[in-house]
Amino acid sequence: MKTAKIRVTGRVQGVWFRGSAAEQAARLGVTGWAKNCPDGSVEVIACGPADGVDALVEWLRRGPRLARVDGIEVEPVVLDEVPLTFTVL
Repeated sequence: MKTAKIRVTGRVQGVWFRGSAAEQAARLGVTGWAKNCPDGSVEVIACGPADGVDALVEWLRRGPRLARVDGIEVEPVVLDEVPLTFTVL
């Protein structure tokens, strides 16, 4: 089991980034959440098998068709409770 906190910058709000990330996470068996941040970035928490989390991170590097990803930061995190689903916040 792997858990990562990912911050994605660029044109990532208003382009269905979080909804697309949720679809990808569901396909990969990853739980967690995606939320817009006040600075215009998107924060993602991803929990699941290492290969699923890694695949989601690779997808986040591109994002959906209308997005423009300028940067991505990934750091491991420890959560007190692992989410059961992937939620758009």
